[in-house]
Amino acid sequence: MVRVTNAVAANRKRKRLLKKAKGFVGDRKNHIRLSQDAVMSALAFNYRHRKQKKRDFKRLWIVRIGVGAKINGLSYSKLISGLKKVGCGLNRKMLSDMALRDPSGFSAVAGAAKQALA
Repeated sequence: MVRVTNAVAANRKRKRLLKKAKGFVGDRKNHIRLSQDAVMSALAFNYRHRKQKKRDFKRLWIVRIGVGAKINGLSYSKLISGLKKVGCGLNRKMLSDMALRDPSGFSAVAGAAKQALA
């Protein structure tokens, strides 16, 4: 009886693993067992950080909007409340971009929010 080794599939599996470990430092890039742990961790962190990136950007936008609101004599929460009353459809990303690149336009939006609150 001929011995079956499963060599083709096993080599393909190891090759795929080491390809994912490309760029890792030390033994983690070329030892199967260490690479396996490193790749599993990397994939887990990759998934987690894709979600975290969205939170980080939202926090950045809120900080920028808050600074722009303070310059125009409002707090962040008052500005958002006023914009909701006006029915302004700008999201936080667009508002932060306006606060950073177009201060005059942002002050016009903040003025509309101020009028809605008054």
